Amino acid sequence: MIFHRKPNTFVGHVKLKVENLERSLRFYQEIIGFKILEQSKTTAYLTTDGKTSVLSIEQPENVIPKQSRTTGLYHFALLLPTRADLGKILKHFIQVGYPLQGASDHLVSEALYLADPDGNGIEIYSDRDSSKWVWHNGNVEMTTMPLDAESLLAEEQGDGWNGLPDGTVMGHIHLHVSELKKTEEFYTQGLGFNVVHRYGDQALFISTGKYHHHIGLNTWNGVGAPPPSNNSVGLENFSLILPSEEKREHIVNQLKNIGASITENKGSIVTADPSGNRIYLKIS
Repeated sequence: MIFHRKPNTFVGHVKLKVENLERSLRFYQEIIGFKILEQSKTTAYLTTDGKTSVLSIEQPENVIPKQSRTTGLYHFALLLPTRADLGKILKHFIQVGYPLQGASDHLVSEALYLADPDGNGIEIYSDRDSSKWVWHNGNVEMTTMPLDAESLLAEEQGDGWNGLPDGTVMGHIHLHVSELKKTEEFYTQGLGFNVVHRYGDQALFISTGKYHHHIGLNTWNGVGAPPPSNNSVGLENFSLILPSEEKREHIVNQLKNIGASITENKGSIVTADPSGNRIYLKIS
């Protein structure tokens, strides 16, 4: 997981809003394989290693169902350590009969797609070795092809599924945004990411350290899509992990230079992209 540690900037944690915390906890434990690290009446922090949380879920007051055609979460993506781990969880989904929304080979990775009970999108994937990724003038080659499920299931070594393995990380997040020009400026000139792949004029993929993408951004909910209501199911915020305090200060100055918002919340520095997606800037 060299792309999810210093000196790179990467997504470390995602916080979601859900309608029913108890229902969501059953799903995230029994279907996805998380463990509970910490829990209150309205919020639960989920872990794979028993030490750190990569996902938290919150049931807001007066919560309303997920709103369509808005900005916010397209999916969050859990990166598994090995292809065999992906084979194990695919076999688990088949055995429990949980429906998948897709299964794709992206050249750089292989991925399964599903949604939680509230419609929050989830990708679970494993990367191919980065030496096999193909780059052209700073752009990584990615596509969407059918997944070879038989080959993937053959990787499963017979010791069975036992939840998400230690070493699972938040591989990336993919967001609905209202437009791409100002969004690209915010994430590149503000946060310091590099564009590594474009999907026409509808989506772009950005990263640090030549990863295939730490963040995806698309306008598939419509150019000019509005943000959802604050109490709507969906994305509450996500955290970017920066390598040092000096790097964070540099990023904050860059964000101020392009007119982005900067606030403090209980000692944390928070910004928001032009579509209102909230981002916590944290230090590894």
